Amino acid sequence: MDILLQIEDIIEKSGSDFELSKLFKAYINEYKASLPELFESSQGKDFLVKHTKKLDSIISLMYKTVLRRVFGNYLPMRSSIPVAIVALGSYGREQLCVHSDIDLLIVYEDVDGFNTQLIIEKLFYLALDSGLKLGHRVHETNDLFKASGEDITIRTSLMESRLITGSPFTWHATQKELNKIRLYNQKEFILAKIDEAQIRRKKYPTSMQPNIKESVGGLRDTQLLFWIAQTIYGVESLRDMSQKLFSDDEYKEYRVALELLFRVRSALHLITNKQEDRLILEHMPKVSQMLGFRNEQKMLTKVLHAQWRISNFTQIFVKKMVRPYIADISYVKKFKNNRLSRGIYLLEDRLFASYNLKIQPINTLLKLLISLPDKFHHFDAGFLNQMTYTRITHPLSKETYMLLKELLKKENMYSFLKLFYDAGILHELFSSFRKVLHLPQFDGYHHYPVDIHSIKCIESLENIEEPFIQGLHNELSDDERLLLKIVVLFHDTGKGRKQDHSEVGAKLVVPFANKLNLSEELIDRAVTLIKHHILMSSVAFKENIHNEKTLYKFMSNIRDAKNLKLLYILTYADIKGVGGNAYNAFNAKLLHDLYSSALEISQNSGRITDATKRITIEKRVKNSEEFKELPKLLQSKLLRIESNLFFFKHTPQDIVNIATKAKETKEYDFTIDAYKSLSIEIYRKVPLNVGYLLAALSHLDVASMEIFTLFDGIKYFKIEFIKNVDGNELIEVEEIVKNAFDMSRHVQMKEVHIHKKEVVIDCEHSLTHAEVSINTKNQIGLLAYIMECFEELGINIVTAKIHSTKHKVRDSFLMEKQNDICNNVEKIYELLTKGN
Repeated sequence: MDILLQIEDIIEKSGSDFELSKLFKAYINEYKASLPELFESSQGKDFLVKHTKKLDSIISLMYKTVLRRVFGNYLPMRSSIPVAIVALGSYGREQLCVHSDIDLLIVYEDVDGFNTQLIIEKLFYLALDSGLKLGHRVHETNDLFKASGEDITIRTSLMESRLITGSPFTWHATQKELNKIRLYNQKEFILAKIDEAQIRRKKYPTSMQPNIKESVGGLRDTQLLFWIAQTIYGVESLRDMSQKLFSDDEYKEYRVALELLFRVRSALHLITNKQEDRLILEHMPKVSQMLGFRNEQKMLTKVLHAQWRISNFTQIFVKKMVRPYIADISYVKKFKNNRLSRGIYLLEDRLFASYNLKIQPINTLLKLLISLPDKFHHFDAGFLNQMTYTRITHPLSKETYMLLKELLKKENMYSFLKLFYDAGILHELFSSFRKVLHLPQFDGYHHYPVDIHSIKCIESLENIEEPFIQGLHNELSDDERLLLKIVVLFHDTGKGRKQDHSEVGAKLVVPFANKLNLSEELIDRAVTLIKHHILMSSVAFKENIHNEKTLYKFMSNIRDAKNLKLLYILTYADIKGVGGNAYNAFNAKLLHDLYSSALEISQNSGRITDATKRITIEKRVKNSEEFKELPKLLQSKLLRIESNLFFFKHTPQDIVNIATKAKETKEYDFTIDAYKSLSIEIYRKVPLNVGYLLAALSHLDVASMEIFTLFDGIKYFKIEFIKNVDGNELIEVEEIVKNAFDMSRHVQMKEVHIHKKEVVIDCEHSLTHAEVSINTKNQIGLLAYIMECFEELGINIVTAKIHSTKHKVRDSFLMEKQNDICNNVEKIYELLTKGN
């Protein structure tokens, strides 16, 4: 039965309000169920408009029902009832997404003879009881102006008003008030909206899991553009500014980008069945399928490009509109005194360009950048406009390459690279970036797409925070610094292809380096560094860096001490450019230890054995003042510690400190350090329940573990964690360590699964040690489970290298060759894998 007839039937039979709301609820739910089908045939803005029109018809029908209910058979003409139902916000713009709140403004005039309050009250109750998510405001017409001054959000929402139904006379009076609001204190409103946008853009930067609404280049940026245009020019659509503010082609590109964001946001709402604006990893497969993309990577690349396009367009044309409103007469003289050339000014490390200035050639702009003082610079939207629309012809001229070379020589290149990215010309100046432009990295490690990551690495290179690494960088010649900057910029440009990205990147850097007239030696080093740019972190984080075989193999790829130094700095910049906590105190120590050990290898022509290396370290220990102060018996015990690895991994001072604490240990002792990341040192004579300890702390993510037998039956444990704790949690950790000396304790964890093919046992690792490597799925309690297995087999683990990402772990354990263990490797496989 038609819903109109059903409504009439309920009213004629004097049915209850509950019956009416139940009828509307069923009708709305039926419509919502049809939305996925509607989305298949009509996406983007068209889908949103159709959805908006349907809601208009539902709200209009509700209003008509309320009037019928209130007036019965004596229903007056709707135009004579002084009430207007008005859509606000995204609903007013006809951009309302499926699960967004429906913002309504009810405007009325207090006219004798009409119980407008009752009408409005009944309408809201009917809408809410029917399941509509309403955000609403109720105002008398003459109260609108006052209300708009209470809060910038109210004024903003009122700007996007659209009549749904009601009295055209009331709506006409409303429009007069809205126009008065638009013209009032325009400058104050515009500056407040821009400040609001800047805060939002810092809070939601470009991300591989973007917020479609709030992120840089998201829908909020498009709304800002419209709010400014409407405030200043009174337009009803941004299209009205075409040929006045921007060209048709510029607007078309912007609209294509906006259309994609509309499609993605609608898909997210439909998939999650809620108001979800974050394009997170778990939603990407379904979203890409709904939108017809081949895969998630292709889809996200398009989304990131769309957000870049919107951000660029918004920055340029918002500033173009508001410049007359923010001009300060006191700055006129300052600008004149800081003019660099016609229409271009440098003021307080910010470069400005007039919108009236003809777009300059790329070489002119590059020369201008080269002339700036060598420091970090900001760039006004006017200058961004110059860089965005400058003409770049291909192939690049020899002069352009030489200008890029001069820029790369600067100590502050990061701000220029960011400018090139913001202007959309990074790939035009560095053609190797074409394939990696907006390319996401779904590896659970990187925080940024490839292009932004590469630029962030340059920022890290130019702002080294490690004094030792900064010292190495200071020792480089000018040519070596230029080489390093090129390598850091190009190291990931080989991604997005089927071949190994390091090999591809090494090939891509050669033609660019040739164009810059780099020497054959420097080009050769560039190729080596890019080809092996992940080697240092891989070896440091996954292998035993105190094993001579590992070091010689590592240096055979790196070749010499100069490349080692360059690779160390490159690795630092690469990890820092990842973002988050990728570079931490633990990683820093591993990289420094690898650099020091590999440097020693590179500076000795003869092969260094573990035995000779131990003798060298023992000499350093004996010569230390701390060692000489030890009792003779303790000196003797210290030097008889069997493990070479113990001496390789610690400084002479640390060795003496550990021996001193061990001598004082009666049953057990421990210290907890939570300075940068949690670290636990344990000395024990009594058994330690390692499985319990690791299981109880599994939520903190173990970074590394050392276990050494010292003397007098004392074992030394050091466990370092990636995460840190403080306050009450630190007290809890202390209690857990104490409880770990109770061998009866056990933490029930989820079952761990390891397959035999994921375990490698190398009994030829060295004369005294075997290595167990496990490459498997990341699972809670995995390390605790492995250590319990080793304890059950009586295996003495001396050190553990833990390397984990969100999805995978690559752990390696050095174990002493004892109890005939290498003749019983099948027992290790069986226990670790439970026969899998």
